[in-house]
This record gives sequence, structure tokens and C-alpha cells, in this order.
Amino acid sequence: MRLQKYLSVLLLIIISACSSLTLKPADYSWPIENVLKVDNKGFVEEQRYSFTLKVKALFYEEFKDSTNFSGKEIRLIRDKVGFYYITGKDFKNVYVFEPEENGMDLENKILITETGLASPVFNQKSPNIELLDNSNKYLLNNEGIVR
Repeated sequence: MRLQKYLSVLLLIIISACSSLTLKPADYSWPIENVLKVDNKGFVEEQRYSFTLKVKALFYEEFKDSTNFSGKEIRLIRDKVGFYYITGKDFKNVYVFEPEENGMDLENKILITETGLASPVFNQKSPNIELLDNSNKYLLNNEGIVR
């Protein structure tokens, strides 16, 4: 009986030691979008969030041209759960990325318009992201257009 009690306590200690620490809730959203200019090496940088990202491959994916990016701007915002939304002038799509170690993985590519965005602007509409383009409004999440 005593051995059984000892084993039960030992098992409880082992189980609690193996559990991971989770801090919840967490809100990763950025209150406003960032408009970032692409440098001649294909990088954008946001000093406030200590954020640097190489976007040459994004320009190739969108325009099939990885040489015409210097001086262009991208628009970037992060939602409540941590996904990054990226688009820019003349983009047809909004790209949704999930952070990973040393980079970002494409989670979704959301087609917005076949003609390209004229003057896109992101807003935080938690838990979603709002995309404005002139008089057009789109409500997005990481899965696509909500409305």
C-alpha cells in the first residue's frame, strides 16, 4: 500500500515536470500597417519592431520578376494570432505568412483583384484584417476573404 502511494506521488511529479509552460492569452497584432520601402538588395526593415525581411521571392511570385523591386513599397500588418499580411501597389494578391525559425512560411495567397490594387491600405479590425483599396473594402483572415 505504501509503495503504491509512493509510486502515485512519483508519477504525479514526473507528469507535472514534463508539462510545457503556456502563456495565454497573447495578442500579436500591430495596431497599424507598416509601409516599407524595398532596398536595392531586396530587403525591407522596420526599426520599431526590429524586423527585417528579404522580399525578392515575393516580387517574383507576384510579378514573375525578381529584379524590379528596388524602391517599391510593401504594406505589412500582423493579426492577433501572429500571421503577417503583405501586399503592395499593383499586387493582385495578399500574402499571408506564418513566422518560422529564421523566416516565414506562406500560409495563404488570397486573390483580391485581377487588375491589381491601386492604393492598398491595411487596418486592424480584430480578429480580422481590413484591406481598403480606393472605395473597395475587404475583410480578411488567414484563410481568405471573410467579406
